[in-house]
Amino acid sequence: MAAPSFDSLPSVNKAWIYSDYGNSSDILKLDPNVPVPQPKEDQVLIKVVAASLNPIDFKRMHGLLKAVDDLPIVPGWDVAGVVVKVGSQVKKFKVGDEVYGDINETGTVKPEKFGTLAEYTAASEKVLALKPKNLSFVEAASLPLAMETAYEGLERGGLAPGKSVLVLGGAGGVGTHIIQLAKHVFGASKVAATASTAKLGMLRSLGADLAIDYTKENVEDLPEKFDVVFDTVGQVDRAVKVLKEGGKIVTIVGPAPEAIFFFLNSTATTLEKLEPYLESGKVKPLIDPKGQFPFSKTVEAYSYLETSRATGKIVIHPIP
Repeated sequence: MAAPSFDSLPSVNKAWIYSDYGNSSDILKLDPNVPVPQPKEDQVLIKVVAASLNPIDFKRMHGLLKAVDDLPIVPGWDVAGVVVKVGSQVKKFKVGDEVYGDINETGTVKPEKFGTLAEYTAASEKVLALKPKNLSFVEAASLPLAMETAYEGLERGGLAPGKSVLVLGGAGGVGTHIIQLAKHVFGASKVAATASTAKLGMLRSLGADLAIDYTKENVEDLPEKFDVVFDTVGQVDRAVKVLKEGGKIVTIVGPAPEAIFFFLNSTATTLEKLEPYLESGKVKPLIDPKGQFPFSKTVEAYSYLETSRATGKIVIHPIP
């Protein structure tokens, strides 16, 4: 994709925006006249080609981050696109580079007011990496927050070669990456994961040694215990029962005394570290079969995300 010249950059662009808290279907509006953000010294301006959705988006719309937010907000964490302008201190990128990343360097502490669901967005060079050449923009946009969260969680859990891991919620955006990274990057001796009946084959194809049908089996009844349990669905109470002595529970759902809870602070370091695995195909993007929506259908995309039935990620593309 050719990058626009500086001269052709517009002053306003289309963006999804909300000025009140509530359900996405009630508050999210498409505004054709939102000023294009101006990149700071350490930022680049990106022509957005694709952006993926994450549960934190709608939780934020419901007011989860009200204490630190400043309305109105353009939602969106993940982006893939083309650099069209660079700040004076930027060293890593030049105009025309194809990049991807999660633009929220400080996670939920002070999330960006202007996100990725717009024609243009600005982001720090620290959170962006060059898009792997073998990935489409749609595939690249699906990766950053989910893959970085999976990686950081496994690091915090101390997963290492010879250790076992159980993933509670293996079919979602983060879960699909936990399975792949645990198997192919961290060298886990055994990877187990839960999902509904129809998704068990997919878990195995990603690298799960044991695919558990949560509609028919209780993980508490498993005959074995695990070194690490990674909870993506809010089941720390169950995780405790299948944890080896000295093991660790990691959760991304909410604080719990028995678990390590965190929300990602984005950095390009993880994307760069995992690039060889993406280029070799050992780690793959996974996009829900019904999970690609055009920019005009962003509200419908959020409605689908909120059902919690998506397998892998939901991506917005094309963006005008």
